[in-house]
Order: sequence, then structure tokens, then C-alpha cells
Amino acid sequence: MIRYALRCEKGHDFDGWFRSSEAFSAMRTAGQVTCAACGSAEVEKALMAPAVAADTPAPRPLAEPRNPQEAALERLRRHVEETSDYVGLSFAEEARAIHEGERPARAIHGEARPEEARKLLEDGIPVAPLPFLPRRRAN
Repeated sequence: MIRYALRCEKGHDFDGWFRSSEAFSAMRTAGQVTCAACGSAEVEKALMAPAVAADTPAPRPLAEPRNPQEAALERLRRHVEETSDYVGLSFAEEARAIHEGERPARAIHGEARPEEARKLLEDGIPVAPLPFLPRRRAN
């Protein structure tokens, strides 16, 4: 995994983890790398300096938050996963069907292309981006 310091067009700084530099490029091109503060998909790598410690401690498990922001993000992720159904790539279709009464009302989360999410919002269907990628894939 590669951790990049990122910056959106509005100057918001945030971090992102990617499988490889190619994965970052592909996700960015597809509009899947967005600013956690404003949702902008105009994201670039920011200047980074390597962090090298003289006395390196033992690695922590990936699930252990490093700071209050990561702990809050992990609590949000856990809440979303425990209180909603993951519908994967069918998110836009499922959200529309629920809104139109074709399927039972329930909380859902999943994945949608930016243009699908925009269309849902334009049609008055309330959706919001989550500041994390799903841990599991259903579709």
C-alpha cells in the first residue's frame, strides 16, 4: 500500500492509501478520488517528505487509529456498516427504487460513478459521499 498526501483544487489537504501508483492514477482518472472536505474530484498529489524514525517502533495493526480524526472516521465507518445495507455497484439503482417506493425503505451504502450520484441529487434523491472506501464488495 502507498500513502499519498493529496490536495484538492480548493487547497484542502488529506491523505489517501492506494494499492499502487497505477491504482491511484486509475481511480483519479475515474473521478473516484475526491476531497473529504468539499467533494472535489480535482485532486493532485501534494509534496511529501519521507518519515524516517531513528528508532522504529513495532508496526501497529492497520485497524488501530493513529489520531482523533482517524478514530472518528473508523467510528463513522462502523456505524454505517452496522446500520445500513451494502448494495455495491447497484447503489444508484437501489437508491432510486427506494425513493420511488419500488423497494422497502432502508438505509443503504454502496458505490456510484460521479455522474450517477449527480443525477440522483438532480432528481431530488438525497445521497452523500462517504469519506472511505468499502471494505467488502457484494457485486
